Amino acid sequence: MQRIAVLITCHNRKDKTLKCLEMLSSQVLPSQVELQVYLTDDGCTDGTGDAVREQFPDVNVIDGDGDLYWCGGMRLAWAEAAKSDYNYYLWANDDTHFYPDCIKKLLAVAEEKLAEKSKPCIVVGSVCDLKTGEWTYGGRQRRRIGKDISGDKVFSEKTPVKCDAINGNCVLVPKEIFETIGNLSSDYTHCMGDHDYGFRAMQAGFEIWVAPGFIGTCSKNPLAAWSSPKTPLFKRLRLLYSPKGLALKEYITFCKRHTGMNWIVYWLKAHLKTIFPQLWKLKK
Repeated sequence: MQRIAVLITCHNRKDKTLKCLEMLSSQVLPSQVELQVYLTDDGCTDGTGDAVREQFPDVNVIDGDGDLYWCGGMRLAWAEAAKSDYNYYLWANDDTHFYPDCIKKLLAVAEEKLAEKSKPCIVVGSVCDLKTGEWTYGGRQRRRIGKDISGDKVFSEKTPVKCDAINGNCVLVPKEIFETIGNLSSDYTHCMGDHDYGFRAMQAGFEIWVAPGFIGTCSKNPLAAWSSPKTPLFKRLRLLYSPKGLALKEYITFCKRHTGMNWIVYWLKAHLKTIFPQLWKLKK
């Protein structure tokens, strides 16, 4: 029996959360595969937790205090799931609509690569925009390892492809990797924890593969308010340090850890982008 713990965190997106759980419950799974969902209700005030308990009684709902955000909520769900014995842990964003064969695809790649290399790997699922069909999130390849944190999308319709940076919308992590590098880092509140985890896995000698094709849909997030010309300067500066903005202190921790002395360049770019967003946009 292959047991998979699905990890989700949510905050006041009841309809999206319920739709996500509905799609997970409709997965066409291989025989001998069992799912168990762990959902962190991070202080929802829209009745998400109660609705989940009523409509999906098998889901383990864990109550948060409203200040966990994505990384904190996922860490809490993961820690709870780790108390039981699972073969895999699946990160799932509640705004992602999963196709019925999503988990089947991810498992097929994980098992194929394990057979080829005798070592477990992380498998990332790519998602696209519902209306345009364009790639939105998945795996990326850094342009210069150890210097860049950004990268180009990695995607193939037909075959698995390697990547080294991951978005956390749909990620399958074998228990052996979790046992080696642990949970998402507590250095991050909301953003960067997914990329950091992928980099740490690579540094520990594990590979990351992107499953072929799309496993679901998810709209791209709008331009961040901290770098948008439409946001007043005072608010941009405040968001620069906020968990829902760039979270500058955490961002610099991330840059120091994964780009060395290049962190100074990223610190400068963050401030220029915040103070002069219109000029930065023209530069791009």
